Amino acid sequence: MKAQFISQKGSWREVADCANVTIHKSEGINNPSSKWKRKMILCEHSPIRELFFDFKWTDLKYWISVHFVRHKIGVEHYVRSQRTDRTGIDRDNLAQESLVEHRICINAQSLINISRKRLCNNASKETKEAWEALLETIKDKEPEIFSACVPDCIYRGWCYEFKSCGYFKTEQYKNKLDEYRKGINF
Repeated sequence: MKAQFISQKGSWREVADCANVTIHKSEGINNPSSKWKRKMILCEHSPIRELFFDFKWTDLKYWISVHFVRHKIGVEHYVRSQRTDRTGIDRDNLAQESLVEHRICINAQSLINISRKRLCNNASKETKEAWEALLETIKDKEPEIFSACVPDCIYRGWCYEFKSCGYFKTEQYKNKLDEYRKGINF
């Protein structure tokens, strides 16, 4: 499985302009700093939905693709068809581990939301690895968004799962939580 960043639509300038409209300021009056971007992301203000990203996985197992397709808000999924009339292969003979291509178009808010579920240690190991591979493709392009893509236990500050993995009791968790919270008191 390989994850690939394809493109980004929308800019931080557009996010700032939308934010300025909501607070009765003129558009284009400030350049978004890294600190401002992080604050907008952590506050989850609606203008972050102006940032869209296209990603693609190649050779993704079908059953992993199904996990991602369950996410519906702020994301569109395009999965290579396994229909018999399109492939010439009897669909009934394809196993769940058959490989597909899966492309997503997603806004920044949904990228953060999906991360909360798919980075959880209770998510399937393979699905978590596929999501981590996708996030790695934006780490250098959008470090502020990347830093906000954390599992729910980090986001909430505790674990609410019926069967916790116990991660929230570890020193590693405490360090990750401190790193996430760094700079929250702007």
